[in-house]
Amino acid sequence: MAGSSPGSSTSDSILVVGGGIAGITAALEAAEAGAQVFLVEKGPHLGGRVAQLARYFPKLCPPTCGLEINFQRLRDNPAVRLFTMAEVQEVQGRAGRYRVTVRRRPRFVNDRCTACGACTEVCPVSRPNPFDYGMSTTKTIFLGHEMAFPMRYAIDADSCLFDECARCVGACPYQAIDLHMGEETIQLEVGAVIVATGWQPYDAQAITNLAYGHYPDVVTNVMFERMLADNGPTQGRLLRPSDGSPVQSVAFVQCAGSRDRLHLAYCSSICCLASLKEASLLLERNPQARAHVFYIDLRTPGTYEAFASTVLDDPRVRAVKGKVADILADPQSGRLVVVADDMVSGEMSRTAVDLVVLATGMVSSLDADRPAGAIATEAFGFVAEEGGEGGIFAAGCARAPMDVASTTLEATAAAMRALAAVRRDPVEVGA
Repeated sequence: MAGSSPGSSTSDSILVVGGGIAGITAALEAAEAGAQVFLVEKGPHLGGRVAQLARYFPKLCPPTCGLEINFQRLRDNPAVRLFTMAEVQEVQGRAGRYRVTVRRRPRFVNDRCTACGACTEVCPVSRPNPFDYGMSTTKTIFLGHEMAFPMRYAIDADSCLFDECARCVGACPYQAIDLHMGEETIQLEVGAVIVATGWQPYDAQAITNLAYGHYPDVVTNVMFERMLADNGPTQGRLLRPSDGSPVQSVAFVQCAGSRDRLHLAYCSSICCLASLKEASLLLERNPQARAHVFYIDLRTPGTYEAFASTVLDDPRVRAVKGKVADILADPQSGRLVVVADDMVSGEMSRTAVDLVVLATGMVSSLDADRPAGAIATEAFGFVAEEGGEGGIFAAGCARAPMDVASTTLEATAAAMRALAAVRRDPVEVGA
């Protein structure tokens, strides 16, 4: 049983569930303060949704800027033990002595991998690339992105032909591929748990009037973020998915499913800011472009209000206060037409654009399949922390929707509270 000392009644180890920016930050802060940390990540590589962004606040730098430093910190710190391709199945017990069951799926690539890429050259099978939200493809043996951590390939079991093909095995000069790897069950004993499982986009297909899935030029905000990214499916060139033509105008539809009792009853708090950032990047990529922002309320709290004002004062940005009723296709031009209730004029407006971006809300990743046992969730699926002397803490978007800067602050706070819990510090750990 990993994580406890012989004869001890408590464990001073900390489990961090989730390898996005919140989980990475919490794991590093706890480990650098002297704790043994187990970091469990569902996917083959760390980075989460931050790695998929084009730019992020507050400095509007690419994700490589912050992640590269954190990945180096992980390389340098043996106190963090990483489990990728792994999921927490059960958490039982109490603060100071949680018993955790982790299931680790086979990667089919061992630690001899040097990421040389010889395997991809011979792999005959392609699959949609989840890193680009299906807008590009990879081979079935893949590296998440050019800065993946760990820098080791993985095989998608759902598309691999395994022994029927096995070309990658023969092509690998390092004997790093094992198509017969099996699943593992790992038992851990920890004193505290930090849940940093992040978020996922609300399913835009459920919002039928906004035509996602009906027209290829209707995309979600996370897809548009990948389109803007230099390492995205079009290397940062803004092209219409339908025909590959340059994008000259974009409609940003706010509250796509949010603040709606039929979909998400809550506000995700950062969607307006994200859309204004994406509008500014659109104009950076194409200074002749036009952005149309359809909103109910524009919410950009705190220090971000100045940024919002700068974007909205740009004459190339048009803000329309009104709810979008429909998205249609013009049969003559093939462009999309956004039909909205303009609350200022009191009339229905019709705006023709090349691309529509839906600002879908942020949904808890634990909503559907949360670990059984001690981790509880509230009505919307976000983690409900224990009170008093509990040892389970939430970090980042596992607790509520928030931006990257707030996420890192919360992750640091969660690490300090977890440390207090495992060390029985007099600090009120539930405060």
